[in-house]
Amino acid sequence: MASTLTPILSRDWDAERSWTLATYRDGGGYRALDKALAMEPGEVLEAVKESSLRGRGGAGFPTGLKWSFMAPPDGGPRYLVVNADESEPGTCKDREIMRHDPHLFIEGCLIASYAMKANVCYIYLRGEYVDERNNLQAAVDEAYAAGLLGKNAAGSGWDFDLYLHHGAGAYICGEETALLESLEGKKGQPRLKPPFPAGAGLYGCPTTVNNVESIAVAPTILRRGAGWFRKFGRENNHGTKIFSISGHVNRPCNVEEAMSIPLKQLIDVHCGGVKGGWDNLKAIIPGGSSVPCLPKNICDDVLMDFDALRDHRSGLGTAAVIVMDKSTDMVRAIARLAYFYKHESCGQCTPCREGTGWMWRVLERMVVGDSTTEEIDKLLEVSTQIEGHTICALGDAAAWPVQGLIRHFRHEIEERINTYRNDRPHVAVVAAE
Repeated sequence: MASTLTPILSRDWDAERSWTLATYRDGGGYRALDKALAMEPGEVLEAVKESSLRGRGGAGFPTGLKWSFMAPPDGGPRYLVVNADESEPGTCKDREIMRHDPHLFIEGCLIASYAMKANVCYIYLRGEYVDERNNLQAAVDEAYAAGLLGKNAAGSGWDFDLYLHHGAGAYICGEETALLESLEGKKGQPRLKPPFPAGAGLYGCPTTVNNVESIAVAPTILRRGAGWFRKFGRENNHGTKIFSISGHVNRPCNVEEAMSIPLKQLIDVHCGGVKGGWDNLKAIIPGGSSVPCLPKNICDDVLMDFDALRDHRSGLGTAAVIVMDKSTDMVRAIARLAYFYKHESCGQCTPCREGTGWMWRVLERMVVGDSTTEEIDKLLEVSTQIEGHTICALGDAAAWPVQGLIRHFRHEIEERINTYRNDRPHVAVVAAE
């Protein structure tokens, strides 16, 4: 594993007028596109496969393999759709790419679309991202004016158009098929699968949906080679990653680091450590609000990659690291997340529509201790009935934080219940009955 960081996505964030075509060209921008266009589309796809790049949107599915799922060309439209909705609480990485280096992102869209023989790309952009939208649209306009987009894109004989579509603040539209529904002008609700988007996606045509960060790293893989990219991180966890670190740290930040970096090193080096020192750490949520929390004893030596966190029954997700010190009320924190998922459920699936609200109401009582210890097991049971029983992964996202709380901080819930009973014994008698 490489011991020092070689910035990829964040290399030019501090450059003067970094969002302009002139600045991007000065740094070697669009040379990777020239290289890609001199190759066969299948060769570009194989290069991304060889890099072992895994999707940066949360699922961690191999990107090159996902590109290869596109149905063979049949003369009809084929689409690349980029999920720039970024609504996962704690996550703010994609906005930095679009704000500071939109041409890197556009070059990635060109390369990915060429590899999949697509002629149109839609970027579904979070509606609240105003500065990002302005910078990205200005970059798209520059690319069209320079002949990089449109008819005969980059002088290749290949036509390619790119469009921005603004979302309206629905978390569910981060799910790829709900995003496609919204893009088509319908209510943002996940589709039943199969068919999968690769065969029947946008407007019923072959479609690949990728995250901004997954697409934006493609030019560097083409320029520097798959072998270079694989130098970072452990086996099956290669490359660099943008981590969004917030909470009880001295310097919250977005930072690009090598995959598989130890969590403690990540926080100490880039955030100035946990407020009050490492021993004041209580827990972290390592990958955005959808993944289970981890207590300090695991945090001491855990590596930040897909497989290491999976082994600890959590996940890298979007790499949004939420740090919580000993002042954190863990029950209240997870109850707040439960309310978020209740609010954002589209209501299509009964386990999610009913279960998220039920979990939130139980957790709200547990915050003050107005519960029984038997209800802890009932809450865990209900979470498992939601997990894996819905059309999309929002049900899983609602269940996992609750499961993490009970797995690692059950004692806090029990202490609160016992305290409540001691203060109000008549309540305990009613609850027992």
